[in-house]
Amino acid sequence: MTHALRFAALFALVAAFPGLARAGKPVETVEALVAAVRDGADGDTIEVAAGTFELAAPLEPKARMTIKGAGMDKTIVTGAAGWKPSTKTLPDPEMTPVKMDTRAFLIRLRDDTAGVTLSDMTLRGPQLHGAIYGWNHDDLHLHHLRIRETLWSGVRTFLMKRAKIHDCEFVDAGGRWERGEPGVKGGITGGAIFAIWMADCDIGHNRFVQTRAGAGGQPYGVKVRQGKRCRVHHNTIGVNFSMEFPFENDEDVEIDHNVCEGTISIPKHAGGPVPKSGRTFHIHHNWFKDSYSIEFVRNGVEIDHNLFDFDAKKDHGNLISAFGDAPAKGPASFHNNLVSNPGRGVVWINEVFDNLEVRNNHVVTRTTATPRDEGLFGFNPKCDFKTISIRDNLIECQGQPRPLLRAKESYRAAIENNTLTNVSDLDKFANPKADRPVGLEKPLKFACGVHDEFTIDGWKASPTAKK
Repeated sequence: MTHALRFAALFALVAAFPGLARAGKPVETVEALVAAVRDGADGDTIEVAAGTFELAAPLEPKARMTIKGAGMDKTIVTGAAGWKPSTKTLPDPEMTPVKMDTRAFLIRLRDDTAGVTLSDMTLRGPQLHGAIYGWNHDDLHLHHLRIRETLWSGVRTFLMKRAKIHDCEFVDAGGRWERGEPGVKGGITGGAIFAIWMADCDIGHNRFVQTRAGAGGQPYGVKVRQGKRCRVHHNTIGVNFSMEFPFENDEDVEIDHNVCEGTISIPKHAGGPVPKSGRTFHIHHNWFKDSYSIEFVRNGVEIDHNLFDFDAKKDHGNLISAFGDAPAKGPASFHNNLVSNPGRGVVWINEVFDNLEVRNNHVVTRTTATPRDEGLFGFNPKCDFKTISIRDNLIECQGQPRPLLRAKESYRAAIENNTLTNVSDLDKFANPKADRPVGLEKPLKFACGVHDEFTIDGWKASPTAKK
């Protein structure tokens, strides 16, 4: 093509899309944004000016494309009023996209691609199923996004590998919905981040906020069906279920330095397999604020150095709860945690669960609203109690006395070297002393939440002083 023909082609493109500026300049109209993504090449960077961009169909960025707004408060990408996908495919099939509407999202990553980056804008889809969809995407990078008001899930992915999701805000990003059809209501709950088969990913420094109440329900914060070698850290999660990793075979998932207003759910039938590393989940240095904190069972779990800080008036939960009926072999370890005001108790596991260690924790109970008076630990009578150890804990019952255990068979557990105050069943077990420290092995102090916005210093949680 001659120089004159190239100039003519460029002139025609600019004439057709007046918002499409010279190379390196932000696009300023929705037509220019659509054209830039559609006609751009792999690896292009598309900058989007401040303003509101109403899409009539999803953007489909190519491999290694970057779409960068002018800031999450400045660039708003949303669905046009006329784009209203049917909700008949919701809730989408959790484990396959075959029957879901993968085009009911603002941004649909091309299948089997890599390297897309999205940043510095708000993605709002009040009538759309979600903001971002992807199948088998590698090296996805999402940062400084505000994803808000989506029907089902904010980010919905399958086979996501090596993703980085950080410094984002998820506001009412999914949940349950009302279809507006006679007699039909929203189904099972989605997640602000809902990933199927996620590996080697990092989710950190994100804020999850729920403002809607009532029929709309609340989304999960991070909902993952199988995570391998992933880290979820330094998030502030203000939704009813902070995280859910149900059923599939997870391994080496690290959950740390989060503020969790709700539950972390990690159940697996019979506890699931233990990977070669020996660990499925490591849950540490988090601030938990709801007495129904961790949903079990799972084998190969370590839970340590957390602050469980509950309101005595909200005594609805056991800190660790399990509702199944298939025996699980463990192991699991719960150690060096501070527990304030457990509601029903510290651990209640309905099914047989063996190889459990509870050590070096400091638990303080106070008279609860009900008031709760059941034992702090509840186990299935058929457990192999030779493999269950409760040792080196400091447990203080202030006000209402509480028994340590709920069932007579549980007294066969290895109970030793605990310091117990106002515990009502001391006459039922020996609790021999040993030459080991009781309570935390060292003081609990850490920072957590988005960019360490809170500091935990022993029992006290406070905003981190700004430098």
